[in-house]
This record gives sequence, structure tokens and C-alpha cells, in this order.
Amino acid sequence: MFRLSTKLTSNKTLFSKTVKSVTTLNNITYNTTINNTSRAFSSKLFSSITQSSSTSKKLFGLISSTTLLLQVSNQNKDTLSLTEQSQQQRKMSSYSPSKIENVVIIGSGPAGHTAAVYTGRINIDLITILSYRRRRRRRRRRHYYRARLDPLMFEGFMAGGVAAGGQLTTTTEIENFPGFPGEISGPELMDRMREQSIKCGARIETKNIVKLDLSERPFKIYIEDEPEPIQSKSIILATGATAKKMGVPGEETYWSKGISACAVCDGALPIYRNKHLAVVGGGDTACEEATFLTHFASKVTMLVRRDEMRASKAMQQRVLTNPKIEIIWNHTLLSAQGGDKLTDLTIQNVLTKEEKKLEVGGLFYAIGHVPNTAFLNGQIETDETGYIITKGHSTETNVKGVFACGDVQDKIYRQAITAAGTGCMSALEAERFLSH
Repeated sequence: MFRLSTKLTSNKTLFSKTVKSVTTLNNITYNTTINNTSRAFSSKLFSSITQSSSTSKKLFGLISSTTLLLQVSNQNKDTLSLTEQSQQQRKMSSYSPSKIENVVIIGSGPAGHTAAVYTGRINIDLITILSYRRRRRRRRRRHYYRARLDPLMFEGFMAGGVAAGGQLTTTTEIENFPGFPGEISGPELMDRMREQSIKCGARIETKNIVKLDLSERPFKIYIEDEPEPIQSKSIILATGATAKKMGVPGEETYWSKGISACAVCDGALPIYRNKHLAVVGGGDTACEEATFLTHFASKVTMLVRRDEMRASKAMQQRVLTNPKIEIIWNHTLLSAQGGDKLTDLTIQNVLTKEEKKLEVGGLFYAIGHVPNTAFLNGQIETDETGYIITKGHSTETNVKGVFACGDVQDKIYRQAITAAGTGCMSALEAERFLSH
């Protein structure tokens, strides 16, 4: 692949400046490139141009194309790389209500940023037909160009009560994300993902999306505190799910310092190893997390509000027969205490109202998550708990051109790496949708 641009010598007065071709289709400006199949034709064309100014006048005077625009740049201006061009474009403008975007990504966790990286690097096919005359006969040549998707991401501002970057921004240490043999903090990992998204060509806005209109294409996207919506041919939903919290005293103080909502994510960290850990909840998720924590903890205590669990019989049997798991029935959490880190909990018997202290080195919430789908207003098919339903082994939703990735459609795994995988899937599927 090489760029359709040439710098002619100064003795050729007609073409003494650099000519760079830019093709425009459906309100999108593309950096034009030519593949190997058209390389021979372009070489012959430009060799003819450089031979004489009269030949140049004849050739370029007769070339016609509805999708080809020639822009003349300054003679001393070097051809910009794709990265430099994307950076300049982002500085000039980010989005406009009059412009129809190719793809808009809503959300900024691992799924959203992976989708941004892939869509930023993806080019889509565009056919431009050049008509020219040769020996008094009009001929036509087809040129296959690659057009950048130029994704636009809305990372949100404290959307769902979580900072841009999603749930990982509340995690202090991450050991299980590939590529980082040493520990890396959640905020640092998300900063790196954001930086990579920008480098690959994504435009990022720290604004919230309040409403979508998916009744017709292009879709309308309403931004908080802005009167006019923007339009897009496709949308990738990566809004994630927010862990439910109890709102007890000490919760915010010790969040990520002894309190977590993901045992699989954080349970193996050094601060929890060989410690007495507590799990709040009585469903399947609570049983799974308690069982998982037994691999690292000295003891696991489950706090269950009732005298029975909501979990399946199989899951109940698993925790009841595990010697490292203790269940305290009819108790709820009142507060969390400690110094620099969590050291103990205050729990209460819901029947007698009696309070007591429970010394622990960590507390894990397993009371569910809330998928961030309220702004969709029922336009996208969800299950009874609000998670987006996707088709088969894909990220397609019930609305053609709208894709969902990450925790907003995954209530089973809820891991950063699986979210990133579905982000890649949504980007590739969006590219396929736009190409066809």
C-alpha cells in the first residue's frame, strides 16, 4: 500500500507542488491509498505526468470522478503520517451534529478501549471509478481504496457513579491481565488503554450519553447538556455494569483497601492471602466467590440475611461441605472499620438486633451488579436483569448496526480480559457491517 501523492521537480511548472488525493463519500474524508492491484496503473499515470506539461494537461483535464478530490498542499510541506494526520484532525474538531459518524463507542472500560483500538486501525473498502480517455476512447478503471473508520468514543463523566475507565479504576492492584508480569494498578492500566486508543486514531470525549434514538439510521445520539444530537451509522455499547454496594459506614474508605466486589479479580492479591475473609450474599455468585477465595484465604465467612440461601442446591452443597467456609445466618453488615486497611466488621442479627464484631482481613460483596442500560429506554433487547442480549457467538443486538460488548452483556465472567475480547469482536463486526 502506498499513498497517492507525488512531488514533482521544480522544472515542471504545472505540477510544482505536492498533490495529495483525498476521497469523500457520505460526508467522510478519507486518506486515499492504493493497493497492489492498481499500482501498475498509477505508476504509468504519474510517469506520463512527469514527462511533459502538455501531457499532464491532457490527462488531468480529462480525468473525472465523482468521489475524487485533488487538494494541493504547500510545496515544502512533507506528507504527514497517518498518526500525525489523526492527531491534527482531533485538534481541529471532534464531532459535529451535521457530520455522520461511522462508529460511536459509548463506554470506556477494557471493552470500549479495545473496540476503539481496533476501529481506529481498521480501514474499510471504498471503490473509486476513474474515467479517462486514451486514443479517443473513454475507458474506466476501478481503484480500491481503504478508508479509516475514525471512531468517536464517549467515555463518560462519573457515569454510573464510576470514573471514566470503568470498574478497573477502583482496583488498586491487578495481577491477572496478560502482559504485566509485575503488578499494575487499575487506573494505570486504563490510562495506558486510553493512550493507545488515541494513538490508534480514536477521538475521546469525557461526556455522558443520556438518550439514543435507534428508530432509523443514521442513529441519533443525545449528549448531556447539548441541544442537538449527533448521528452515527453504527454504535458500540460498552457501558459495563456497576457493582451493587450496601452504603454502610466505612465502605468508601476501605474500597480497594480491603473491600471489593470481585473475588476472582482481587482474591489472589497479597493483601487477602492467608487472611480471614467475609463474603456478603446468599446466591450462586456468593457461593462461587466464597469457594474461589478458599484457595487463598485461611477462612471464609459468608453473611446471609436469611436462614436459607437463594443459591441452587448444588452450589449450596458445595459451600456447606467445604471445611474452610463458615456461614453466619440471619446477619447483615452494619459497618466496616480499620486503620490503613480493613480490620473488622460490625454485623447485626436481623432477628434479635444483636450486634457483634467480626475480625476480617477482607470483605467481598456478592450481591449483584446493575448493567448500565437505563439510557436505552427499552430499544435494545435485554434479559430480566437488564443485561443486553446478543445474538449467538457475536456482539450483535436486536437492532442492526448496534453492537454490545463487555460487562453490559456478560453476567457470567465479568473479567477485564473477556471484556477486551468482546470489544475486539464488536469492532470487527462493526467494520463488516459498514463495509456491506
